This record gives sequence, C-alpha cells and structure tokens, in this order.
Amino acid sequence: MHADERKNLKRPWKDKFHCAFKGMKLGMRGHSSFFVHFFFASMVVAFSVVLRCDLVEWSLLIGCIGFVLVVELLNSSIEMLYAILPEDIRANHFQVLDIAAGAVLLASVFTSIIGCMVFIPKILAMLGL
Repeated sequence: MHADERKNLKRPWKDKFHCAFKGMKLGMRGHSSFFVHFFFASMVVAFSVVLRCDLVEWSLLIGCIGFVLVVELLNSSIEMLYAILPEDIRANHFQVLDIAAGAVLLASVFTSIIGCMVFIPKILAMLGL
C-alpha cells in the first residue's frame, strides 16, 4: 500500500487502538531496557503507597513514569528503523542511536530528580528529621 492510499484509508477507532496497542507490545518486547524501567516504576508505585503520597505527588510520579516509557518506545522505534537501513548508511549515521539513548537517559535523570523531590522530604519526616 502506498502512502497516498494509506492517507485516504479511513480506519475505525477500534482498528487504530488495535494498532497502537500492537505497537506498544512490539516496542516493549525484546527490549531489556523496558524491564529496568518497569522495575523502577513498580518501586516508585510501592514507595508512593508506603509513603502515602497525595494526589499531586501521584500525578507527578505517574507522569514521570509515562514520560520515560514514551521516550523509551520512541528510542525502540528509532533502533528498529536504524536496523533496516543499508549498511553503508548505518555506518555513517550511528550517532542517531546515541542521541536516542541520550534522550532516554535525560528523561530518566530528570524524572529521578522529581522522584527525589517527592520522596526525600517524606522519608526525612518519617525519620523525624
């Protein structure tokens, strides 16, 4: 199917959501980085429950988790696109993978800072400091 044909194709919302969930599954499957992100996301959720975060704190933390996962999905899609390029093009443009990985790192660092801003005062209060 050509791009022009696809542009004119009207798909029902059900099909659009099916493709979106399929894309999430494809992006997450086989990428070990997602295991790490899900592990830390579950730790954040557990700490949030234990430390009794309020609605604003939950919103910040869930937003951070979502942001990192979205950036990781974009990184995965860039990796997949890069893998199908001819070897001569890949050899001269490998920096694109480094930039995408840098985006994930930057997202993770800033969300970690936000997590510390939420959790550290709560932990210090629990310790009476």
